[in-house]
Amino acid sequence: MSKPNVVNDSDFDQVVLKSSTPVLVDFWATWCKPCQMIAPILEALVDEYKGKLTIAKMDVDQNQATAARFHVMSIPTMILFKNGKPVSNIVGFRPKDQLKKEMNAALG
Repeated sequence: MSKPNVVNDSDFDQVVLKSSTPVLVDFWATWCKPCQMIAPILEALVDEYKGKLTIAKMDVDQNQATAARFHVMSIPTMILFKNGKPVSNIVGFRPKDQLKKEMNAALG
């Protein structure tokens, strides 16, 4: 099973906003129980969406500037970026099937 990419404040623009494929960024923290619950789901989705979507994780405690820039107020928050713009915002834990449904709708 593949792991999501890890992004931070310094490489966010290059890795996420300038990506040629859509990127789902999971804004999370180590102490967040719902974040820990969704982590294995996102790991499973890395392989399922390979070539169609990149999945990345950003620790909000270590990267407060980017979290503030995109108005992340609670975690987990997952933002789907297409062509450098946020197109979908998913806040809170979702089961795998519901998360996939929301991701697929945003991907078009």
